[in-house]
Amino acid sequence: MIVSITSKLDEILEKAVQENPLSREDLLFLLKLSEKGDLEKVFEVARQLRTRYFEDKVFIYGFVYFSTYCRNECAFCLYRKSNQSLKRYRKTDLEIMETALSLVESGIHLLDLTMGEDPLYFDKLESGFEHLIRTVELIKKSTEIPIMISAGVVPEEVLREFKAAGVDWYATYQETHNPDLYHKLRLGQSYTERMERKKLAHKLGFLIEEGLLTGVGDTDEDLVNSLEEMGRLGADQLRVMSFVPQKDTPMYHYTSVSRHRELLIIAIMRLVYPDRLIPASLDVDGLSGLADRLDAGANVVTSIIPPHSGLAGVSNHALDIEDGNRSIIKIVPVLAGHGLVPASRDEYAEWVLKRKNRRIPLGGA
Repeated sequence: MIVSITSKLDEILEKAVQENPLSREDLLFLLKLSEKGDLEKVFEVARQLRTRYFEDKVFIYGFVYFSTYCRNECAFCLYRKSNQSLKRYRKTDLEIMETALSLVESGIHLLDLTMGEDPLYFDKLESGFEHLIRTVELIKKSTEIPIMISAGVVPEEVLREFKAAGVDWYATYQETHNPDLYHKLRLGQSYTERMERKKLAHKLGFLIEEGLLTGVGDTDEDLVNSLEEMGRLGADQLRVMSFVPQKDTPMYHYTSVSRHRELLIIAIMRLVYPDRLIPASLDVDGLSGLADRLDAGANVVTSIIPPHSGLAGVSNHALDIEDGNRSIIKIVPVLAGHGLVPASRDEYAEWVLKRKNRRIPLGGA
């Protein structure tokens, strides 16, 4: 049996090296791996494919979570509307600008502007976003930094205005592509509307990041379906994060899954989509978890957050922020220890431009 498993694994990994499509059966086989030696084989091939497309370069993203108010009731999220146990904040336009400029000066390659679906913006429909759009436009004009907007399912006209203001990326994670599970996670929210907004963003010329949350009741079949949906969406960046139970939420009683699950999914994403961007998020385990995610094939580090800025993270909302561990100066030694270096800003801008120029039509991989 051991020989059979080894033979099957080697066959699948050889297909990946040759960049031949992996079947559903192949992906389900990989997702069931648990032996350390088998996982190391998968990680090694993932790193090989990363090197093929990105050499030793890693991209670094700055993160500005500018509002923790939200109109939604996501069962997994600390910032769900009804959670009264936390102190929320909403940054002013000037605070957003100052933090953004600080991150740009530190050497990041992309600025990720993120918020919950803050009623202050959404309840006023299009007009509620006017100040934010102007702020984004000012940041873009003064820095020319690539910008990602992660502000939920924004109205269609607002999406078009963000594009006109110079935003390059749109991210609004589905978390799962199993509609039944989605409705247990994102209570009262439309699965179809969220997907359609990403498809519209793709048509408008945005680069798209799609994200998964694992450890929330997702099955291997669900994960394979998600990998296929990401291909049909034409996602340019693919992210997976482990679920971290949040106090005072309906899913607080859930048990955290082993991190090897997230690492294996990162590696499989690299095998299936070797030329895409795959983040190693600092939001789950902080700086201590970065090395393992890089070893699994990730080539983007998120989320750099400056200390003393009054900003929070997403999963472990305070982890490694005030002690400065989410800074470029702290991650560079980790990269170096794994034979990696930060890319130049020009190299990232070149990747973005090339990707925009070779957009994959919806429905293609």
